Amino acid sequence: MVIVRFKMKVRPETAHEVRAALEAVIAPSRALEGVIRLDIAQDLSDPHTFIATEVYDNKAALDRQMALPEVEAALALIRESVVEREATLYEATVIEA
Repeated sequence: MVIVRFKMKVRPETAHEVRAALEAVIAPSRALEGVIRLDIAQDLSDPHTFIATEVYDNKAALDRQMALPEVEAALALIRESVVEREATLYEATVIEA
């Protein structure tokens, strides 16, 4: 299992456009095989900050999601808009009791 946590702060004048681009990613991403969970949130105390938490069956599922045209469009906008970012990629093992 692969878990991604991505946090970014964008320029104030781009926050609305970034939010729309991120919202456009949710439905097609969730429809992909191997996407277990994908959530994107806007910080209630700082509307210019967003966080994404994503869980995939494996790296191949993450790669399929990253290849979506909606993701590519959102990432292009983010590259132009971001002022701070942090990303963490985890590999997790499910242990059943």
